[in-house]
Amino acid sequence: MKADKTAVILIEFQNEFCKEGGKLFGEVRDEIARQDTLNNGVRLLQAARKKGCLVIHCPFVFDEDWVQQHAVCGIIGEAAKVGAFRQGQWGTQIIDEMAPLESEAILSGKHALSGFKNTQLGELLEAKAIRNVVIAGFLSNVCVEATARSAYDLGYQVAVIRDATAATSHATQQYVEREIYPLLGGAISVDQFVEGLSPGQSSRDDG
Repeated sequence: MKADKTAVILIEFQNEFCKEGGKLFGEVRDEIARQDTLNNGVRLLQAARKKGCLVIHCPFVFDEDWVQQHAVCGIIGEAAKVGAFRQGQWGTQIIDEMAPLESEAILSGKHALSGFKNTQLGELLEAKAIRNVVIAGFLSNVCVEATARSAYDLGYQVAVIRDATAATSHATQQYVEREIYPLLGGAISVDQFVEGLSPGQSSRDDG
């Protein structure tokens, strides 16, 4: 992958999932520890910045009106019941370790599963002539998978950073890594991503 053709999308590295006291932290605590998700997420972010990738932060913010209009149930409905991801709350903030730089994009409007839904993501990728979409974050089998599917359908080369993601169980993580991600482009580690990233070029060769 060429750095200037690659976007690293960081999905929901927010206090609600990542920190003690977050309303959903208990659901992913064990997998975060097993995967070392947060440290790997930080390493991924640092490498993306150093290499010159497009860094995009993709937080979830609960939208009451949208939920009511669309009769949303399932996982978003469950988040609503516990009051998670409310606008302006501590739990909705991106974790300090991965705080965005002023130059980095923070998507607004993500209140569904895919990072492309109701956000500026598609326009950002197109404007920067991105060819490779690299995804990390939460949950492996929900928003990460949904965003990867959308990116694949739009024709991007997709990779999920497996050790910078987390699900609610080891079994679920194993399933998506084995059965889902290979269909969309594959799952790689932070180290594999860094090793495979090359400096950008202005020539019209493939990404």
